[in-house]
Amino acid sequence: MEFEFLVERAIRSIPAVYRKRIRNVVFAVESEPPEPGLLGLYQGRPLTERSVFDQFAMPDRITVYQGPHERMARGPEHLERIIRDTVWHEVAHYFGMNEAQVRRAEVRRAIRRVHRRGGNPPGI
Repeated sequence: MEFEFLVERAIRSIPAVYRKRIRNVVFAVESEPPEPGLLGLYQGRPLTERSVFDQFAMPDRITVYQGPHERMARGPEHLERIIRDTVWHEVAHYFGMNEAQVRRAEVRRAIRRVHRRGGNPPGI
């Protein structure tokens, strides 16, 4: 599947309760990150730092980097999952979560995913 399509699908998979609150955000795909280790990047002003008195602002930007995802993926299904996880990660920053909060939320999400499948979380 084409990478951009997978990113669009990941955006559509964001639950409506969150998706309808995402405003003035551009989602982009670039081939490689500006520094090693990045899968995605949120650039903007998180919602928690905004005010109703703010004037017009340029759109925030969420970039998903294709190269690292494709090198990391163990197959098409894994690629789709890590793209979805990256989109969620960057959207969490948009909603005002810092890196530590995002990481804790990711762990809780992974545990819920494993429990839905009836297994144990990694390391247990």
